Amino acid sequence: MSGPAAGPIVVGGAPGIELHVLATGATVQRLLVPGGDGVRRDVVLGLPDGDAVRAGSAYVGSIVGRYANRVAHGRFTLDGVGHELPVNDRGHHLHGGPDGFHTREWRVVQHDDDAVELELLSPAGDAGYPGELRVRARYEVGEDVVVLTLSATTDAPTIVNLTGHSYWNLAGTLDTSAHVLRVPAPTYRPVDDAGIPTAGPTPVDGTAFDLQAPRRLEELAFLDHHLDVGEADTVVDGTLRLLAELDEPTTGTRLQVWSDQPGLQVYTGEAFDGSEKDLRGRPLVSGCGVALEPQLPPDSPNHEGEAGWPSAVLRPGETYRARTEWRFAAAGAPTR
Repeated sequence: MSGPAAGPIVVGGAPGIELHVLATGATVQRLLVPGGDGVRRDVVLGLPDGDAVRAGSAYVGSIVGRYANRVAHGRFTLDGVGHELPVNDRGHHLHGGPDGFHTREWRVVQHDDDAVELELLSPAGDAGYPGELRVRARYEVGEDVVVLTLSATTDAPTIVNLTGHSYWNLAGTLDTSAHVLRVPAPTYRPVDDAGIPTAGPTPVDGTAFDLQAPRRLEELAFLDHHLDVGEADTVVDGTLRLLAELDEPTTGTRLQVWSDQPGLQVYTGEAFDGSEKDLRGRPLVSGCGVALEPQLPPDSPNHEGEAGWPSAVLRPGETYRARTEWRFAAAGAPTR
């Protein structure tokens, strides 16, 4: 199968994991997973169709880029040349801008029972970014795992930071307050009121951002922060690192987020105000889902070369790759 997709693309199926993907934004629309209680349920927030994805403001389930998270004042310098990006969040550039990758129609280049791969061509100058960028997003479904592989190549130096923006609710409801989250990150990035980092890696000890021990989401203050899991002495599986564990006690379901990315943006979804509705027509309200986004730290392009800041630069001849695995198990199961 190759070309535009008219409706959701389905990968996997009953009685196991079943994933529905929209070509708009390469968006995860549904993810049916057998729970720890034996019940199969949808564990992500999902929008009805591509029109709803384009009209939305919360990036529900989409691939975001070219640069996930924020670039301060929509400006960065690369190889001595300044670049201007559109601002769409309190005077800053967020998730690729108002017409970022989440709004685009991706082309299906491969689809079978267990995988789908989509491609997007972003021309040079797109949203102010230099270089033509060819991007692929591949979703693969296994027995108890979904693998998301993002890759990109360019014909001129540019910056890249891609991630999936799914919101998780392991109970299949619109309330995550009982969910229990652990992120084994010893440092985080303090930010100002607009989400722009004010410092490099900062110890989480004694702060509200210490999630090294499991905490219920209802106990946390509003979170939209980057946690540096790459510095943690945590479980590593080959090139992948455990970034987060999310448990839902009523269903007995656990999600583990593994990735090769150095950090995780945790967003607890307080900005949902009911203006967007999900697949079942339910208004999406504050705290209805939690986003766990593996990525580089926000505003990294403006800290190129500084200690504690990974590079976001991609050059011709190189391939950007980011791999994330969503692993499912019964809550309380051993880390694997």
